[in-house]
Amino acid sequence: MIQLPERFKERMKELLGEEYGAFEASYEKDRVQGLRLNSLKCKGGREPLWEQTGKDQAAELVQEKTGTALEPVDWVKEGFYYTGEGRPGKHPLHEAGFYYIQEPSAMAVGDLLDPEPGDRVLDLCAAPGGKSSHIASRLKGDGFLLSNEIHPARARILSQNIERMGVRNGVVSNEDAGSLAVRFPEFFDKIAVDAPCSGEGMFRKDEEARNQWSEEHVRMCAARQQEILDLAASMLKPGGRIVYSTCTFAPEENEGLILHFLRKHEDFSLEPAACSGKFSQGRPEWALYGQEEAWAEEVKGELSGYGLENTIRLMPHRLEGEGHFIAILKRRPGLLAEGDRRRRTPAYLDPKRDKEYLREAERLLREVLKEPEPWLSREEYLMFGEQLYLVPPQMPDMKGLKVVRPGLHIGTWKKNRFEPAHALAAALLEEEAAGWYELPSDQEAAVRYLKGEALSCEADRLGGKEKGWVLMTAEGSGLGWAKLSGGILKNHYPKGLRWM
Repeated sequence: MIQLPERFKERMKELLGEEYGAFEASYEKDRVQGLRLNSLKCKGGREPLWEQTGKDQAAELVQEKTGTALEPVDWVKEGFYYTGEGRPGKHPLHEAGFYYIQEPSAMAVGDLLDPEPGDRVLDLCAAPGGKSSHIASRLKGDGFLLSNEIHPARARILSQNIERMGVRNGVVSNEDAGSLAVRFPEFFDKIAVDAPCSGEGMFRKDEEARNQWSEEHVRMCAARQQEILDLAASMLKPGGRIVYSTCTFAPEENEGLILHFLRKHEDFSLEPAACSGKFSQGRPEWALYGQEEAWAEEVKGELSGYGLENTIRLMPHRLEGEGHFIAILKRRPGLLAEGDRRRRTPAYLDPKRDKEYLREAERLLREVLKEPEPWLSREEYLMFGEQLYLVPPQMPDMKGLKVVRPGLHIGTWKKNRFEPAHALAAALLEEEAAGWYELPSDQEAAVRYLKGEALSCEADRLGGKEKGWVLMTAEGSGLGWAKLSGGILKNHYPKGLRWM
């Protein structure tokens, strides 16, 4: 039986009243598990629209290959609950980025942000990468996604997940919000702020969150969240949207924080959203809970004017998922502040530089891609040490910022030539490769490849060419590289990712 902090229970009784019994009983239920299909990697995902039939076929394939049963999450089209004896997190389809293991309630943020191809999007507190990869799938490779994480170790995990999910137009940074705000005033169309919080909504699955909880911790989190949200607001274009979210029930971090923000930022308002019937409206009266008495008395009569009922609560006794809070903040349209908001091309993208590297990069792309010309027509290639990246066209100069991944990793310079990067394999579909080898995702050969073994080439699985670099695929999605010679596929799956 889960032991909840006593003061937390007292607070929730004060807030929920007669609902508290159902709320507390929800902690006795098993937590649900979810996965979100990645439309960048499922076949057909690069089409203008990911059709319903494509989604259904992909879900059926995952069920069949992983041995799990899937049931739709009704608030996000790509989302599913999974049950059964299968281990979808330890499966070749997972390694191929076919889906992302994600808690179902957390999927709502990417859906409500509603990114569209061409948008400039910031995911400000992005690790481990669930929301960023969801955003990227909606951008469909068109636009600019900056995924930021302040903690270095978590930023590396974020970068690995961006790579695995096949994101081509994403950049990963390891900065504090203040440094980004200085560099990107009024730059982004949409911003996700999944703020670090007291974690009350995760108590069912996170013992550490339960042990660390206190009212002082709630107040500390609220102060930090206010600073982060203020900085995010400065980076949003007029007419843009911020989706602020937490995984806590504490009003000080939710309705109360949004009230503070709206009183300070008169050019923002709360945007209502068409939501699942299982979501609950925010509670305006809770905005005063835990606040200083004098301030609460001052603003009490103003509550009805801020639309706090348009915020969203995901409550574990009303849906199958953990606890979350979401607010959609819309900035009033208007002119950009004075200053040049056009993209300034960084000096390191001068096409006259590194001609030898670019010639060899062209050779590599012609060798591994079926149709290299669209790639060769791009100018945004960047040498980062011995690594070649293709950066998003909308990426501004990020000199001086800590950048973990400046774009899509194309290749590594070795002995006067390039070898294709694992990230390039992860971003490709079978039909885009000059040569490919299909590994049935539910058979032993796929596991042997993931363990780093060389494989004998079976002719009926090989397509495109009979020697050189070959894209290893699982259900049509890039899994990694092998080099084919004499009927043997020499394994180039990264050593740090290999299965034990």
